[in-house]
This record gives sequence, structure tokens and C-alpha cells, in this order.
Amino acid sequence: QVQLVESGGGLVQAGDSLRLSCAASGRTFSNYAMGWFRQAPGKERECVAAISSVGGRTYYADSVKGRFTISRDNAKNTVYLQMNSLKPEDTAVYYCAARTRDSSITYYTNGDLYNYWGQGTQVTVSS
Repeated sequence: QVQLVESGGGLVQAGDSLRLSCAASGRTFSNYAMGWFRQAPGKERECVAAISSVGGRTYYADSVKGRFTISRDNAKNTVYLQMNSLKPEDTAVYYCAARTRDSSITYYTNGDLYNYWGQGTQVTVSS
């Protein structure tokens, strides 16, 4: 069983920055493909960023490209989402997800391909 614990959410103003962290349990974090998803009220869940287990290949949704950066620290079993130039439309609950036993250069944007999820952290951006 893998546990994912997100932190770093909060209430900020437009233009501010936040860094989300997701700490994962397990001894083989380096084999996990990771993703950050968000869901706003009344909207579908969307993948905002993803990173492969091997090679650190990354994906960004068009809506966050150039503003958000996903990274991972395998020594700390942690994946990060640095969010800059935040906009009110970034307001959502942000979830991290893990696809374990991956060991590939593939990143995944389909939430159904992840087998573990965190509890979510609220990000609210005021105008």
C-alpha cells in the first residue's frame, strides 16, 4: 500500500506563487510515475502536470505551461509542483497520483492509469 500526502496549498492572490509537495511512502519511489491533477467545482478532473519515473520526462497542460513546474526528488520520495503567476482559474483541489511499478520514460495524463491518490490540497487564488 502506498500513501501519498500533499501539502502546500492555501489562499493566495493572483500573481503569487505556491509550491505543492507530495510525499510518498514505499521503498521504490524511483519506479513511480507521478502526476498532479486538479478539480474545480463543477468541472472535470484534469491533469496539469506529469513526470515519468525514468528520465524525468514531463508533461504540462496548455493552461499551465510556462507557469507550473513539476519535479521529483527520489531521495526524499517527494514530487513537487511549483506554481507561479497564479490565476483565479487555477483555483481547485489539487491531487497527486502515483503509478507504481512503472520504470519507464512514459508520463501519464489519464487518471485511470494511476493506482494511488493523495487526499488533495485546496488552492484558492483571489483576484
